[in-house]
Amino acid sequence: MAQIGYVCLGSNDFDRACSFYDGLTAELGGKRLFPTPHGQMYRLGSGAMIMVTRPYDEGQAHPGNGTMLAINVDEQADVPRVYEKALSLGATCEGKPGARGAFGDFAYFRDLDGNKIAVFWTERQKK
Repeated sequence: MAQIGYVCLGSNDFDRACSFYDGLTAELGGKRLFPTPHGQMYRLGSGAMIMVTRPYDEGQAHPGNGTMLAINVDEQADVPRVYEKALSLGATCEGKPGARGAFGDFAYFRDLDGNKIAVFWTERQKK
């Protein structure tokens, strides 16, 4: 069975980005793993990894239009908690925590380089 192993998020201020992801991944039960030739790998709990990276082509990193990393959290209360942690680390709001129709609870923010991130919990995951 295939699954996503990791996602890369580009940064123009690598040290600042790593400081942000050190705090954010710790809030999610994750941790810093190992450096790569252009970046730093993080693990979220026991699941997928995030690599914060300098662009390989040495150009400017920029967020994609319509691109978003969505992180599924274990508990409904984790949505606002993780959102608030992200904002305290310098993220900007893209949508406050709350119910999004029948889909569940979501919150949206942008990291220090403008990458869009969602944290979400859904009643469906209890089944």
